[in-house]
Amino acid sequence: MGLWDHMKPAARIPAPTAFERLAGKLRIQWEDLIQTEVSFRELRLGCPCAACVEEWSGRRTVSAEQIPEDVGVTAFEPVGNYAVTATFTDGHSTGIYSWKTLRSLGRVI
Repeated sequence: MGLWDHMKPAARIPAPTAFERLAGKLRIQWEDLIQTEVSFRELRLGCPCAACVEEWSGRRTVSAEQIPEDVGVTAFEPVGNYAVTATFTDGHSTGIYSWKTLRSLGRVI
């Protein structure tokens, strides 16, 4: 039996079917009919980019105190068929939020 016989395919993360910007939060409808919400601040705090997360250790380099309570989002842009990027009112725009990241940051409603 070879290595490939022991490997299991990764579970596919459902893709979003709709995004809705609400007052201070993002609502996402997923293809498995789950709906999640995440506040813009939580989204900003969960940014996975290299400016916010140390590459080698995975340690967050941005603290909650550095993010304004009322941070907003001015734009969402698709990144291929697997993610979105957000431009925040504090000027940050380098995070790429994969479907897996978005799903983990959101609360099921």
